[in-house]
Amino acid sequence: MTNLQIRPGRPDELATVEALLREASAWLASRNIDQWQFPPHRDRITAALELGSCFLAFTDGQPVATVQVDDFADPEFWTIDDAPGDALYVHRMAVRRTVAGKGVGAELLDWAAEYATTRGKSWLRLDAWKDNEALHNYYRSTGFTLVRIVDLPHRRSGALFQRRAA
Repeated sequence: MTNLQIRPGRPDELATVEALLREASAWLASRNIDQWQFPPHRDRITAALELGSCFLAFTDGQPVATVQVDDFADPEFWTIDDAPGDALYVHRMAVRRTVAGKGVGAELLDWAAEYATTRGKSWLRLDAWKDNEALHNYYRSTGFTLVRIVDLPHRRSGALFQRRAA
């Protein structure tokens, strides 16, 4: 998909971001995947929209995806040895089902890698659900490498991936 326009979301687009995340949650549930089976973290999304780190992607003027890209390295996952300040981190990426399989997610991740480069970062990183092998394979197919799996009893996420920024 080459006509994707990506821009920071605005605070008045909270409902749009939440709708994209809820759609992704429902799709995961329909596949018996227990990831994201909770209401979106409205407070975190609102803060990201206000900071300009929550992005929306559009095709033909319609929102088709969202992603948050920022410098928050979850300290339960990324250690000082990982040089967490040398990366940007992907959070809450969701693609509308009507465009699923058309490369929107891969294009968003490529964009995020370029964005990391413009911010002087060497890496684009993310954490994924530990037991979602299909998601792990997807991230590998988009250039990410599994760094390690952090197994914390109170966290379902913990599969850490990174790829070189653009």
